[in-house]
Amino acid sequence: MSAEDRRRQLIEVAIDLFSQRGFAGTTTREIAAAAGVTEAIIFRHFATKQDFYKAILDFKCNSEQVGEMVAQWQRLMDANDDEGLFRLLITKIIRIYREDTRFERLLLFAALEGHELARMHHAQLRLPFGQMFIDYIERRQREGALRHCDPGLVLCALAGIPQFYAMQKYVHQCGDPGSDEQVIDAFMLILMNGLSTKEQNGKNL
Repeated sequence: MSAEDRRRQLIEVAIDLFSQRGFAGTTTREIAAAAGVTEAIIFRHFATKQDFYKAILDFKCNSEQVGEMVAQWQRLMDANDDEGLFRLLITKIIRIYREDTRFERLLLFAALEGHELARMHHAQLRLPFGQMFIDYIERRQREGALRHCDPGLVLCALAGIPQFYAMQKYVHQCGDPGSDEQVIDAFMLILMNGLSTKEQNGKNL
């Protein structure tokens, strides 16, 4: 096995075990045994645990894929396509949970255990992406296209609603077994009506 293939294998095995047992419940010895190698092989590829965790994050958050996603968001932002942008965000969140439940379980363990991987993920992806959306929401509020309320709370609604749905369905394996596309349509209806600047019942909240 080439060095790159071995490195990829170790990362995959680690993700499997971390997503099933958490970080506190998984040792490098167990990762090595599951991969059919010695612990020395692990530390030959990853000098420290910090390097190992960073490699997992880099492996799952491929820079090329992230770049394409950001470019899609930016095109919609430049076009002031609020509905298209919010739909894309909701769709992406649900798709991540559906297609990579294992990694989302790993991140959940990391957060619950106060593990450094959770902080790394937050600093590397969630903070910069979140700020990108907050800046956009603030601009659209100034332009009168969206309701004036805390932009951070708007983002919490946009990301939190699909995240809760996807976690129930794909991590806990319960909840609505229906079509994700229908659910996305329903979420968009709820969110866009709530964010619209049109008056409702004589009030503009």
